[in-house]
Order: sequence, then structure tokens, then C-alpha cells
Amino acid sequence: MSVLVFCLSALRAIVEMLGLALLAQGALALLAGSARNTNPIYQLFALITRRPRHLCGKLIPGVRRPWWEGALCFALLAMIWIALAAWRLALLTSVA
Repeated sequence: MSVLVFCLSALRAIVEMLGLALLAQGALALLAGSARNTNPIYQLFALITRRPRHLCGKLIPGVRRPWWEGALCFALLAMIWIALAAWRLALLTSVA
């Protein structure tokens, strides 16, 4: 049981990190403007979030703009994060 709780916590931390990277990438896109593609920090966040954004773009084929793709990805990650928290809480309360 404790291994499952640990795995859920680890997965939740990964989802949280991806969500925060998406938020930071969006903030840098607003701050840097057109120079964002030469910003190394923006490029790092783009590298970290490339796969989740691409997966969200595949899930909803009508979304082709990067802004909407990132917002959709963040919304899905937020829902996954909340679901993992609820699942972990349910596991912890069932043991006690």
C-alpha cells in the first residue's frame, strides 16, 4: 500500500512540475514577446513541455495554435493533478 501511495505522490510531483513549467513558459512568452525564441530559459521550458503539449494536440485535433494547445495541456494537467490527489487521499483514509 505504501508503495502505491509513493508512486502516486511521485506521479503527482511530475504532473505538478509540468504544470509549473507551462505556467512559466506562458509568463516568459508574455514578457519576452517576439524575442522568446532566443531566450534560453524559454527554450528550456519549451523542451520540458514539448511532449505533453504535443500529446494534447493529438488528443484534440482541432487545436493547432500553440497558445490554446498550452492552455488545454495545463487544464488537463490540473485535472490529472486533482484526480491523483483525490486518489491518494482515498488510499490514505482507507488505511486509517
